[in-house]
Amino acid sequence: MARVLLTGGAGYIASHTAVALIGRGHEVVLLDNFANAERDVPARLERLTGKQVPLIEADIRDTPAVVAALAAQPVEAVIHFAALKAVGESEADPLLYYDMNIIGTIRLLQAMQECGVGRIVFSSSATVYGQPDRSPILEDAPTRVQNIYGRTKLVMEDLISDLARTGKLRGAANLRYFNPVGAHPSGMIGETPRGVPNNLMPYVTQVATGERPFLNVWGNDYDTPDGTGVRDYIHVVDLAEAHALALEHLLANDVALTVNLGTGVGISVLDLVRAFERVTGREIPLKFAPRRAGDVASYYANPELAARVFGWTAKLNVEDMCRDSWRWQAQRAGINDI
Repeated sequence: MARVLLTGGAGYIASHTAVALIGRGHEVVLLDNFANAERDVPARLERLTGKQVPLIEADIRDTPAVVAALAAQPVEAVIHFAALKAVGESEADPLLYYDMNIIGTIRLLQAMQECGVGRIVFSSSATVYGQPDRSPILEDAPTRVQNIYGRTKLVMEDLISDLARTGKLRGAANLRYFNPVGAHPSGMIGETPRGVPNNLMPYVTQVATGERPFLNVWGNDYDTPDGTGVRDYIHVVDLAEAHALALEHLLANDVALTVNLGTGVGISVLDLVRAFERVTGREIPLKFAPRRAGDVASYYANPELAARVFGWTAKLNVEDMCRDSWRWQAQRAGINDI
């Protein structure tokens, strides 16, 4: 079993991945600057797993700090989650995203090289495909990003792939995942956005608690069955399991690969809202608003490569996603009718 460093380790997807890794017998070390994470997450992880979860507070752009972290807690691999991830914010502040995502990844890779850590699993994004010619999307589909967030993810992928191609990395997996939602079924960890949520599910759950009066649906004139955007929503627990399987594949094989992670099913914004209402019994008022810059109409994955390479397929459905998201948000709001 391996010891693994998780950058952005107290974040939403990383924290669930930590649970999956520990459950499979691995040790995890978290590294986070808490720009977008809650400070009680490591303690929650320890209560959830019964294992000590070391935490190093540092920014991945601080190479000496990351080198010190890798030296203090020698690891076999890194799973790289640390990044900014809001499409709208990236369009408003490109330099912030270039600095955090691209420069941060360069600094991390420099620290790994200095410490002899040769394997990395990268948290990439399906936004690198831009507006696809068709769905489901295969990994060899053209990459033609339509927003700055997606561009930074593609550059981060290229940095990692180039190092693997030149032998500077022994193993690398770029995981292009689609739209993570849900929470751990225990209700102990979940997504906690700062300020106004940028993603659909946390906004829906905040409307359900009364924290927000209604849901803005960004665009109802897309070329989709109901006019709203279609996405491939994937439960974060399934996604976490995929990261663990990808890591184990790299530990057993010196390979570089790019893999989609999704369910292969497209769900519209209105479909998701209706599923949430059905599962929770709570009405979600909504208003239609103009499209957001950088958004695309529809995309969902062809996840067959992940099944062939890792033996991974998504197991949880949209009702599970809604139920677990609501359990997490409701307990935070002190609502006990779930």
